[in-house]
Order: sequence, then structure tokens, then C-alpha cells
Amino acid sequence: MKRVVVTGLGAVTSVGLSAKDTFSSLVAGISGVSEISKFDTTDFKTKIAAEIKKFDPSDWDIPPKDAKRMDLFSLYSMAAAKEAIDDSGLNTSDITGEKSGISIGTGFGGITTVENEKEKILKNGASRTSPFFVPMMIPNIAAGNISIKYGIKGVQYSPNAACASGSMAIVHAFDAIRNGYADIMIAGGAEAPITPLCISGFSNMKALSTKNETPTQASAPFDKNRDGFVAGEGAGILILESLEHAEKRGARVYGEICGYGISSDSYHITQPDPEGEGALRSMSMAFKMAEVPVAKLGYINAHGSATEINDRVESLAIKKLLGGHTANVLVNSSKSMMGHLLGAAGAVEALITLSTIYKGTVHPTLNLVEPGFGCTLNYVKDKFIEKDICYGLSNSFGFGGVNISLLFSRCLCIKKS
Repeated sequence: MKRVVVTGLGAVTSVGLSAKDTFSSLVAGISGVSEISKFDTTDFKTKIAAEIKKFDPSDWDIPPKDAKRMDLFSLYSMAAAKEAIDDSGLNTSDITGEKSGISIGTGFGGITTVENEKEKILKNGASRTSPFFVPMMIPNIAAGNISIKYGIKGVQYSPNAACASGSMAIVHAFDAIRNGYADIMIAGGAEAPITPLCISGFSNMKALSTKNETPTQASAPFDKNRDGFVAGEGAGILILESLEHAEKRGARVYGEICGYGISSDSYHITQPDPEGEGALRSMSMAFKMAEVPVAKLGYINAHGSATEINDRVESLAIKKLLGGHTANVLVNSSKSMMGHLLGAAGAVEALITLSTIYKGTVHPTLNLVEPGFGCTLNYVKDKFIEKDICYGLSNSFGFGGVNISLLFSRCLCIKKS
């Protein structure tokens, strides 16, 4: 089977409007959490989120006419895709055709459009619903819009795996290249869930932080005073290529996807298996596929959502995975600064994992002052750490009990530019 490498990165997040700026902000410990400005939060328990500020579609060559016909999650994916393609050095002619494909995951899809159009019906009647409502809100439209813009005629996937959707999209893209269906895949996730319905829904199930007075301190993964996650928005896109294709064109390579693991807890609709059995299996499967011993792992970008049970269970599962190697593996959570991007989280965090092993810099986990009960790993706190890392793991877990782990390595066969 073909080996798969990553040659381009693109991101739009609350801490940066590019992959480079996002990673730099995380290394510097800059939080993107603030008071919600998208709607009136007077009656809401949670009034904070990791919003993207100053996003202008025209900065990514998206014409105003087209932008009006796209939901925000789709616009974010278009922006991140453009950056990733440009970053990869691929020309438009390189990705046009049947040997290029696309895989974009999302949890909520066009929820912003759904809420806006519902308001129109309530206020003005059914005749006022936009004729673009359906093609704006369907979950596969992010992949569709990118495919149309760049002439991508190969395989197209739009997986929904809750908060693991972005990771699932990367899995599909990886398999497409490994099995010979494509030479190039545009893969990632996008989400725009900072809406009244989403925030109230998560808030009423007591999943969100209510530290409204101190927004930048609200997301505290693994800390004993954590009180829930902070919703975030954005997109992360990776350009995947077969190693052969990347070598042939002399591409700069960020790293190689070595393997993945997918499992189901089969336990509860929202809570993880308290023994971390499902998470342990997904991580173990990634190493088995890669034929790499766990002892070689140097870094884990944890799911680290800042909810009490998820952080504790993930820590337990990681401890079981590592055995006596816990002291040698650095662990952090990107959600401490950019919030939980839900369906886009796995893609953005995969991008961050690749950037970490490529640059040899592990960003800190903001707001981690004193680890909570059961959180006994080698967490990166206070400031970034420089470390030579060969293998990095990215975890994504979602409602319904889905667990996905992606294992990356520095592609040692190709020199960094």
C-alpha cells in the first residue's frame, strides 16, 4: 500500500487566520476566548466562546456573490483550503481531475443558515425562505464548494462523527490514497456552531464553562477547577499526497500519516466509558497499523475538552497505553486556547500535531495550574517546550462513543526545506 504524507496546511481559528498564525499563537499562550458577539446572550448561562474575529471572505478570493450563498462553516473551509493548497505548492492544474479528491467533515454543517432561515419563517412566513437554504446548510456542501472551485473530480467524502468528524475525514482521505483511488486529497473539517441554538443546547446539558467574567481562563483542560468546554469555530485543511507523488514534484513534507485507530465505546450517548477502554483501543490500533512500538511516541495532542469526566478518562486511557513511558511523552490540549471546534477540532488538532513534530515545539496548555483527580500525565504547562519528536498522536472523541486516533511521524526520508 502507498505511504501518505502531508504537504500543505491551512487553518482559520479564533487565534489565527492562518495555520502559521494559529500555531504561533498557541506557542505564545494566546487565548481566543472572549464574550460572544454574534448574538445577544442576556438569557444565556454561558456568554463566552472562541469566535473568529475580522473574517472577510474576500481575503481568500471568495467573491461577495458567492459568499452570500455559503454558510459560515463552508466559508471557513474555503479559506483554509486555499491556504493549504497554496502552502503545498500545488498548481490548480495539479489538483484538477480524477486522481484528486476531497474529504471534509463537520458536526453541525450549516447550522447558522438553519437558524437564520427559521427566523425568517417565524417573522415573515414560509415564502421568505431562501431558495439557497438547502444547498447552504447540507453538511457535504463544504466539500462540494471546494470541489467545484478547483475542479476536483475524484472521490468526495463528507463524514459526520460528532467531535471526531475532522479526524474521520482525514482517515477517509488517507485510505483513498493508500488504496490507490487518489494521488492527492484535500482533507479536514469545518464548523460554525456559535449560534443561539447550539450554545443553549450545550449549556443546558451542563457541558459548557460558565466562567463568563474571566473568558481567557475559562477553558482549563485537566485542571482541577475545570467546569466545561468553551465552544470554538473555524476550519483546518490538510493536503495529503502519496509519498511517491510528493517526491516526484519535490514537495516540502510536514510529516507522514503512519496509522489510525477507530473504536466505539458502546456505553453512553454523551459520556465516555469510565475505564477508557474505547479510547485505549483507538490509540493502540493506530500503533498496530503503523507497526510502531508505543515506546517511540514523544507527544500527544489530547482531546482535552476541559470537561471533568472526559479529561479524567482520556488521562486514564493514555496512562494505560504508555505504561512505564508516561514521563517521556508530552501531553497538551489546544482547546485551552482556541476552544472546542467540535466537528473541525480533529482536523485543526491534526494540523497542530504535524506542526509540533515538524518544528519541534510543543505549545503549553493554558489555565492548567493544578491537575485534577486522575490527571497524572506529563502535561505541558506554563510555557512551550522544545523537543525533538519523531512520533505524535492526535486524539478525537465524540458523542455516541466514537474514538479516533491519528499517528503522525516526521517523514525522515525527505529533508525539511
